[in-house]
Amino acid sequence: MVVGVSGASGTPYALDLLRALKQAGVEVHLVVSEGAARVLEAELEAGPEALFALADVRYDERDLAAPIASGSFPTRGMVVVPASQATLARVAYGLADNLIARAAFVHLKEGRPLVLVPRETPLPLPALRAMTAAAEAGAVILPASPGFYHRPAKVEDLLRFVTQRILDRLGIALDWAPRWGGP
Repeated sequence: MVVGVSGASGTPYALDLLRALKQAGVEVHLVVSEGAARVLEAELEAGPEALFALADVRYDERDLAAPIASGSFPTRGMVVVPASQATLARVAYGLADNLIARAAFVHLKEGRPLVLVPRETPLPLPALRAMTAAAEAGAVILPASPGFYHRPAKVEDLLRFVTQRILDRLGIALDWAPRWGGP
Protein backbone atom coordinates (compact mmCIF):
# COMPACT_ATOMS: atom_id res chain seq x y z
CA MET A 1 0.00 0.00 0.00
CA VAL A 2 1.31 3.45 -0.90
CA VAL A 3 0.55 6.24 1.57
CA GLY A 4 1.23 9.86 0.71
CA VAL A 5 1.07 12.53 3.39
CA SER A 6 0.80 16.04 1.98
CA GLY A 7 0.96 19.42 3.65
CA ALA A 8 -2.59 19.99 4.85
CA SER A 9 -3.89 20.01 8.37
CA GLY A 10 -4.96 16.51 9.35
CA THR A 11 -1.73 14.62 9.98
CA PRO A 12 -3.34 12.76 12.91
CA TYR A 13 -5.44 10.97 10.26
CA ALA A 14 -2.24 9.81 8.55
CA LEU A 15 -0.83 8.54 11.83
CA ASP A 16 -4.04 6.65 12.62
CA LEU A 17 -4.15 5.07 9.15
CA LEU A 18 -0.53 3.95 9.41
CA ARG A 19 -1.24 2.36 12.80
CA ALA A 20 -4.23 0.50 11.35
CA LEU A 21 -2.27 -0.73 8.32
CA LYS A 22 0.51 -1.93 10.63
CA GLN A 23 -2.03 -3.85 12.73
CA ALA A 24 -3.52 -5.35 9.56
CA GLY A 25 -0.06 -6.53 8.45
CA VAL A 26 -0.08 -4.43 5.26
CA GLU A 27 3.29 -3.47 3.75
CA VAL A 28 3.42 0.34 3.56
CA HIS A 29 5.42 2.49 1.14
CA LEU A 30 5.36 6.04 2.54
CA VAL A 31 6.00 9.49 1.08
CA VAL A 32 5.86 12.51 3.40
CA SER A 33 6.03 15.93 1.72
CA GLU A 34 8.08 18.80 3.09
CA GLY A 35 4.85 20.63 3.85
CA ALA A 36 3.53 17.64 5.77
CA ALA A 37 6.71 17.56 7.86
CA ARG A 38 6.03 21.16 8.92
CA VAL A 39 2.37 20.41 9.69
CA LEU A 40 3.36 17.32 11.72
CA GLU A 41 5.46 19.54 13.96
CA ALA A 42 2.57 21.96 14.47
CA GLU A 43 -0.14 19.34 15.03
CA LEU A 44 1.66 16.47 16.75
CA GLU A 45 4.87 18.11 17.96
CA ALA A 46 6.67 15.37 16.04
CA GLY A 47 8.72 15.09 12.90
CA PRO A 48 8.26 12.70 10.00
CA GLU A 49 10.08 10.02 12.02
CA ALA A 50 6.79 9.42 13.87
CA LEU A 51 5.31 8.26 10.56
CA PHE A 52 8.47 6.62 9.19
CA ALA A 53 8.50 4.24 12.18
CA LEU A 54 5.19 2.77 10.94
CA ALA A 55 6.26 2.28 7.31
CA ASP A 56 8.15 -0.56 5.68
CA VAL A 57 9.69 1.63 2.96
CA ARG A 58 9.92 5.40 2.77
CA TYR A 59 10.75 7.71 -0.11
CA ASP A 60 11.77 11.32 -0.62
CA GLU A 61 9.02 13.28 -2.38
CA ARG A 62 11.56 14.45 -5.00
CA ASP A 63 12.53 10.90 -6.02
CA LEU A 64 10.63 10.46 -9.27
CA ALA A 65 12.70 7.34 -10.00
CA ALA A 66 11.32 5.49 -6.94
CA PRO A 67 9.65 2.13 -7.64
CA ILE A 68 6.19 3.50 -6.77
CA ALA A 69 6.54 5.98 -9.67
CA SER A 70 6.19 3.11 -12.14
CA GLY A 71 3.14 1.15 -13.17
CA SER A 72 5.28 -2.00 -13.21
CA PHE A 73 5.55 -1.84 -9.40
CA PRO A 74 2.50 -3.74 -8.06
CA THR A 75 0.50 -2.26 -5.17
CA ARG A 76 -2.87 -2.83 -3.49
CA GLY A 77 -3.69 0.85 -3.82
CA MET A 78 -2.79 4.31 -2.58
CA VAL A 79 -4.11 6.78 -0.04
CA VAL A 80 -3.20 10.47 0.20
CA VAL A 81 -4.04 11.55 3.75
CA PRO A 82 -4.38 14.39 4.29
CA ALA A 83 -4.65 15.49 0.68
CA SER A 84 -3.85 19.19 0.43
CA GLN A 85 -5.73 21.14 -2.20
CA ALA A 86 -2.48 21.60 -4.13
CA THR A 87 -1.89 17.83 -4.16
CA LEU A 88 -5.49 17.16 -5.09
CA ALA A 89 -5.20 19.58 -8.04
CA ARG A 90 -1.95 17.92 -9.17
CA VAL A 91 -3.64 14.51 -9.13
CA ALA A 92 -6.80 15.78 -10.84
CA TYR A 93 -4.91 17.35 -13.72
CA GLY A 94 -2.01 14.88 -14.07
CA LEU A 95 0.71 17.25 -12.84
CA ALA A 96 3.12 14.57 -11.63
CA ASP A 97 5.91 16.87 -10.46
CA ASN A 98 6.55 15.16 -7.12
CA LEU A 99 6.44 11.55 -5.98
CA ILE A 100 3.03 11.73 -4.30
CA ALA A 101 1.41 13.14 -7.46
CA ARG A 102 3.34 10.75 -9.73
CA ALA A 103 2.41 7.66 -7.68
CA ALA A 104 -1.22 8.81 -7.65
CA PHE A 105 -1.10 9.29 -11.44
CA VAL A 106 0.28 5.75 -11.78
CA HIS A 107 -2.57 4.37 -9.68
CA LEU A 108 -5.12 6.11 -11.88
CA LYS A 109 -3.51 4.98 -15.15
CA GLU A 110 -3.21 1.39 -13.89
CA GLY A 111 -6.80 1.34 -12.59
CA ARG A 112 -5.72 0.71 -9.01
CA PRO A 113 -7.55 2.11 -5.99
CA LEU A 114 -6.67 5.71 -5.15
CA VAL A 115 -8.26 7.34 -2.10
CA LEU A 116 -7.80 11.09 -1.58
CA VAL A 117 -8.65 12.41 1.89
CA PRO A 118 -9.08 16.20 1.84
CA ARG A 119 -9.62 17.92 5.16
CA GLU A 120 -9.83 21.62 4.34
CA THR A 121 -13.03 23.61 4.65
CA PRO A 122 -14.73 25.60 3.25
CA LEU A 123 -14.19 24.38 -0.29
CA PRO A 124 -13.88 27.06 -2.97
CA LEU A 125 -14.98 26.35 -6.53
CA PRO A 126 -11.46 25.43 -7.81
CA ALA A 127 -11.17 22.76 -5.08
CA LEU A 128 -14.61 21.35 -5.91
CA ARG A 129 -13.72 21.22 -9.61
CA ALA A 130 -10.43 19.46 -8.83
CA MET A 131 -12.28 16.91 -6.68
CA THR A 132 -14.75 16.30 -9.50
CA ALA A 133 -11.93 15.88 -12.03
CA ALA A 134 -10.08 13.46 -9.72
CA ALA A 135 -13.28 11.45 -9.17
CA GLU A 136 -13.95 11.37 -12.92
CA ALA A 137 -10.40 10.04 -13.40
CA GLY A 138 -11.12 7.19 -10.98
CA ALA A 139 -10.09 8.44 -7.55
CA VAL A 140 -12.28 8.12 -4.47
CA ILE A 141 -12.75 11.43 -2.67
CA LEU A 142 -13.16 10.61 1.01
CA PRO A 143 -13.29 13.83 3.05
CA ALA A 144 -12.08 13.63 6.62
CA SER A 145 -15.60 14.13 7.95
CA PRO A 146 -16.23 11.87 10.92
CA GLY A 147 -19.72 10.83 11.89
CA PHE A 148 -21.17 11.02 15.36
CA TYR A 149 -23.67 8.15 15.51
CA HIS A 150 -21.07 6.04 17.32
CA ARG A 151 -20.96 8.66 20.11
CA PRO A 152 -17.24 9.51 20.03
CA ALA A 153 -15.77 10.18 23.45
CA LYS A 154 -12.27 11.24 22.36
CA VAL A 155 -10.36 12.47 19.33
CA GLU A 156 -9.12 8.93 18.64
CA ASP A 157 -12.74 7.86 18.03
CA LEU A 158 -13.12 10.56 15.36
CA LEU A 159 -9.86 9.59 13.67
CA ARG A 160 -10.76 5.91 13.68
CA PHE A 161 -14.14 6.63 12.06
CA VAL A 162 -12.42 8.11 8.99
CA THR A 163 -9.67 5.47 8.98
CA GLN A 164 -12.30 2.71 8.98
CA ARG A 165 -13.88 4.23 5.87
CA ILE A 166 -10.48 4.31 4.15
CA LEU A 167 -9.79 0.67 5.06
CA ASP A 168 -13.22 -0.33 3.78
CA ARG A 169 -12.64 1.39 0.42
CA LEU A 170 -9.35 -0.48 0.06
CA GLY A 171 -10.84 -3.85 0.99
CA ILE A 172 -8.71 -4.23 4.13
CA ALA A 173 -10.54 -6.31 6.71
CA LEU A 174 -9.92 -4.68 10.06
CA ASP A 175 -12.53 -3.58 12.57
CA TRP A 176 -10.89 -0.31 13.57
CA ALA A 177 -14.03 1.61 14.56
CA PRO A 178 -17.62 0.87 15.55
CA ARG A 179 -20.07 0.40 12.69
CA TRP A 180 -23.66 1.52 12.38
CA GLY A 181 -25.87 -0.94 14.19
CA GLY A 182 -29.17 0.83 13.70
CA PRO A 183 -31.20 2.94 16.12
